[in-house]
Amino acid sequence: MEWMLLPLRRYARFSGRARPKEYWMFILFLFLCLLILTVVEGMLGLSTTRHWLQRGPWWASAGYSTHGGPLTGIFMLAMLIPYLAVAVRRLHDGDRSGWWLLIAFFPIIGSIVLLIFFIMGGTRGPNRFGPDPVEVGEPELR
Repeated sequence: MEWMLLPLRRYARFSGRARPKEYWMFILFLFLCLLILTVVEGMLGLSTTRHWLQRGPWWASAGYSTHGGPLTGIFMLAMLIPYLAVAVRRLHDGDRSGWWLLIAFFPIIGSIVLLIFFIMGGTRGPNRFGPDPVEVGEPELR
C-alpha cells in the first residue's frame, strides 16, 4: 500500500528517478480507485449510461457505454500532476527526458513506445537524473 501512495507524497516532484514498482503500483491504485468511483457513481445515478439495441434481419447487437460522472472527473483532475510526475521520474530512470511523454500525442505508436519505456528496467548506477533508486534502497515510506 505504501508504494501505491508514494507518488502522492512526492506530489509535484519531477526530479529524480522512480522504480518500476513505484510507477506500476500507482497505476494499480488509480485503476482500483476508478473502479470504486464507477460503482459509487452508478449507485448514486451520477454517471451517464447510453444503451443501444440494433436489429437487422439476421442479427442483433446490444450494449451500453458508461461515461464517468463528476466524482471521476474531480479524481482524475486531482491525480493528473502526481501521474505526470511519476511518469517523468520513470522515464528518468531509463535515462530519458520527461519530454518523451509528448510522444503520446501520436496515436497508437506513441502509446506503445511509452508503454515499452515504462516496462523496461532503469539504468544501473547513477545517471544524469540522480542515483539508482535500487542501489540507494527502498525509499522512506513512513
